[in-house]
Amino acid sequence: MTILRGLWTRDKAADRVVPPAGYTVTLTLFSAGAMAFLAVFALALSLAAGRLADRWGDELARASTIRISAPAGQMAAQTEAALRVLQQTPGVAEARALSTEEQQALLEPWFGPGLPVEDLPVPQLIEVIEDGAGFDADGLRLRLQAEVPGAVLDDHTRWRQPLVTAAGRLRALGWVALVLLCGAVAAMVTLAANAALAANAQVIAVLRLVGATDGYIAGAFVRRFTLRSLTGAAVGTAAGLAALALLPSADDAGAVLTGLGLRGWHWVWPLFIPLLAALVAWLATEAAARRVLGGLA
Repeated sequence: MTILRGLWTRDKAADRVVPPAGYTVTLTLFSAGAMAFLAVFALALSLAAGRLADRWGDELARASTIRISAPAGQMAAQTEAALRVLQQTPGVAEARALSTEEQQALLEPWFGPGLPVEDLPVPQLIEVIEDGAGFDADGLRLRLQAEVPGAVLDDHTRWRQPLVTAAGRLRALGWVALVLLCGAVAAMVTLAANAALAANAQVIAVLRLVGATDGYIAGAFVRRFTLRSLTGAAVGTAAGLAALALLPSADDAGAVLTGLGLRGWHWVWPLFIPLLAALVAWLATEAAARRVLGGLA
């Protein structure tokens, strides 16, 4: 508690124990700022991947497609038969056949504009939206096989789960990156604190002779390195947020990289990065100071 109070209560005598300038100051400020800058992007990546996983899981789980392949003369009849089956199927909230223009829009990214869909043997697609309870996919397949021979039900299970799994792993990777960045900050601060303590070994010996306790000496180092880390992380976080703001925006249909920016209340999360960096620096400096001071005894 004494050290915690000392973080915000300046003691000029204690501050002189820690070198106010030098490579340890630069190392601490730069490492905290750089890691905070990268942490902003790791956090944004994790949150963006989480949004994708939720969207893919919710939207694709409720949507299915029926593909009807039949001769031109039978296409309309089989489409009507499939729609009648869907109307009678419990769990189907909505079913509609896609128009020629909609199917052309789906194929346009692959074949370019102006594709004559009506002149090509393109299957008729029926969009199926299920309600909250869902429908029996196996039972619907069997009924379609009996009543609409050219119909094939695709409930997107084959490719929906790999996409959701990939997005979930990408989200986990972002959090792992944050943990590694915290570890890197702890390592850099520990190195800087060890160097500063070693460079001031004679000053520490004199302070002990005049009655200074190890807690007093450690508190001086903890205060300086914690505030340096907080300052560097705050600058790095601000730079990271500015860089995120400059990224191109994307709607909900955007990919993970084009939709990397933070949204809504997610902008609050990066504000905790400087505080986290300060906490990591406090723990690392405290441990380093106690260890080095114990060795100098």
